[in-house]
Amino acid sequence: MNAPDRGLDVSRLKNDTFLRALLRQPTEYTPVWLMRQAGRYLPEYCETRKRAGSFLQLCKSPAMACEVTLQPLARYDLDAAILFSDILTVPDAMGLGLYFAEGEGPRFERPLKDEWEIRNLSAPDPHAELQYVMDAVAEIRRALDGSVPLIGFSGSPWTLACYMVEGGSSDDYRKVKSLAYSRPDLMHHILDVTAQAVVKYLNAQIEAGAQAVMVFDSWGGVLSEAAYKEFSLPYLEQVVAGLIRERDGQRVPSIVFTKGGGLWLESIAAIGCDAVGLDWTMDIGRARRLVGDKVALQGNLDPNVLFASPEAVATETRRVLDAFGNHPGHVFNLGHGISQYTPPESVSVLVDTVHAHSRAIRAGA
Repeated sequence: MNAPDRGLDVSRLKNDTFLRALLRQPTEYTPVWLMRQAGRYLPEYCETRKRAGSFLQLCKSPAMACEVTLQPLARYDLDAAILFSDILTVPDAMGLGLYFAEGEGPRFERPLKDEWEIRNLSAPDPHAELQYVMDAVAEIRRALDGSVPLIGFSGSPWTLACYMVEGGSSDDYRKVKSLAYSRPDLMHHILDVTAQAVVKYLNAQIEAGAQAVMVFDSWGGVLSEAAYKEFSLPYLEQVVAGLIRERDGQRVPSIVFTKGGGLWLESIAAIGCDAVGLDWTMDIGRARRLVGDKVALQGNLDPNVLFASPEAVATETRRVLDAFGNHPGHVFNLGHGISQYTPPESVSVLVDTVHAHSRAIRAGA
């Protein structure tokens, strides 16, 4: 194991490659994990979810959340685990009433409509309202037993606000954008309270054992540049500024991912995070040249490549690695979450190719 620096104490980790890559330290190979790696593409996950009775019951059972978090690690040689949960647990704890409608995805019983509802919003105490998440983090850390690091996560203030105002996912974001443009004061109030909630939530995960954290700004890319820089970016910066950066003498890196955010890559890289996640639309080599040595980069294979032949999966995986080149600071991932319809064997090809080809790049082959 390489000697750690920059405040990273990995004496209790058997595989610290992911954390070192986030801090742009040299690694023997490129680490890899997948967004939504514990999910419906795995038959064992589907069996556990069936036993749980519903997605929410699965999230709220620390034992079952731990079980599904570990499932992809049993199948694949992944370099990190990510907490099994949902980004919408935070607004659920704010009283909006999260539920899942069959075939419709997540919905809220009480979306924000009236000014008084917005003015009454407050950041929940994660130990009172979301203790089941912290219990899951602690249980997963114990079960991992130092094998790989555990990632905690949250939705971004803007993305959470989209769900809170729209009442669910949206095709046009008409309600939340109308609010932002017609009553920016109310929009900023929602975002500020939500940013406070996200900081508390992520810090509670870190205190429970998360060794890195990621903020998912899944819907930031639906904004214009001016709107992104008013309604999303400042609140991402607020979250990053409020995070615990060191725990028990160990550095806790942060990753920020805006889907469609390649246009604003340099601005995102300047908010203080350790790494920026890229979707599949931007060449990662060009991204690396733009950010220089400011941040690590995570990404960025198109998830739909995994529906192609094994040869095509390997070719496209190598293409991403070659584009990044022989430089520190790359964590391989998909450019968004893995599809539930993905053939599990395609993930084996991806993971094995990342490890083998990145070693070859470092050896100068």
